[in-house]
Amino acid sequence: MNVGEAISRVDWQAAELALKDSGFALISGLFSPEQCDELRSLYADADVVYRKTVEMSRYSYGMGEYKYFAYPLPEPVDQLRSLVYARLAPVANQWMQQLGRESRFPQSLEAFLAFCHEHDQTLATPLLLTYGEGGFNTLHQDIYGEVWFPLQGTVFLDQPRQDYSGGEFVISEQISGRASRLKVVNPQKGDLLIFATQFRPVPVADGFQPAIVEHGVCEISRGQRMTLGVIFHDASK
Repeated sequence: MNVGEAISRVDWQAAELALKDSGFALISGLFSPEQCDELRSLYADADVVYRKTVEMSRYSYGMGEYKYFAYPLPEPVDQLRSLVYARLAPVANQWMQQLGRESRFPQSLEAFLAFCHEHDQTLATPLLLTYGEGGFNTLHQDIYGEVWFPLQGTVFLDQPRQDYSGGEFVISEQISGRASRLKVVNPQKGDLLIFATQFRPVPVADGFQPAIVEHGVCEISRGQRMTLGVIFHDASK
């Protein structure tokens, strides 16, 4: 799988503009159906090592199952994580500057992960998530320690209305003093959705204010839905 070629075809300027305007960017057709099936097959591949499997209902996270990859990551997952991070680091730094935060992020994922490891966050966080009929994911944030990256991604490995029904991706934004705002996205097979991990800057009269962001998945009414979660910071446990 040539991940580098797929990333090079993306209009990253348009993606950055979408992140600025709406807080998420939908990159259509990043992977072909065949490439999605290849990624999907990792879930049951006996040669792939996972560090942790979570049955979501046990923890009131929703209904479904996900598996965190162990290091070393499968090559296509590792490449995707590294290449997308490099494109998003300038956006993350701009967000921190706009919000008056001191945090800055290095240009390479390798350098950022070294910083995570200095803070005892050494466990891989990319994961595969699967939902069957009745499955869903409650609104949440993927924070695993003191260090976290402001953006993350999800690759959609099944086709809505063909492989499953329902299962829309939901983004919730809360600005202080205002009602929460919900955004519902229904990506197609092979799409990459990039969105905020914890907050994003929203323009106000005197500059920028953080909007607190959570994400989740609507209930699947039919079929099966699988995604690849691309989280850039490592976890402490």
